[in-house]
Amino acid sequence: MAEAHWYVVHTYSGYENKVKANIDKTIENRHLEDQILEVRVPMQEVVEMKNGAKKSVSKKMFPGYVLINMVMNDDTWYVVRNTRGVTGFVGPGSKPVPLTDMEMKPLGITKAERVEVDFDEGDTVVVTAGVWKDTIGVIQNMNHNKQSVTINVELFGRETPVEISFADVKLNQ
Repeated sequence: MAEAHWYVVHTYSGYENKVKANIDKTIENRHLEDQILEVRVPMQEVVEMKNGAKKSVSKKMFPGYVLINMVMNDDTWYVVRNTRGVTGFVGPGSKPVPLTDMEMKPLGITKAERVEVDFDEGDTVVVTAGVWKDTIGVIQNMNHNKQSVTINVELFGRETPVEISFADVKLNQ
């Protein structure tokens, strides 16, 4: 299988979050989770002065652009290119150009090392970090590309699926 790279997609200004949501929905509907790994609208914290008071707000780093980590092929190109609000990929002509590691580093997005795990679907795990720390759950689904597992946790009296990074779980002994 080809390797995934980060690409920049140009969108109508103000449509970045809508494009992200549409692509995420299409990934789910067409089962492209193994080809389109992540869609991001890069944000940054900015301090604004309003009426003499400092206020911290989140602003888009690149208005009009969305970053997508994907395996480039005819299917994924078609899905992204034909998403409502997308005007095209960034690159010369119609050929998308992947971002280099040097270009990704200032954005705080780097290639994470692959975590080898000793558990599988159906195994019981304990969450070791994050919001769900010390929660025990049974693995319902594993996504090796995203390096995450989906477990069910009890939330408000209901079983709710939660996605957690491989690095934040361990096998329950």
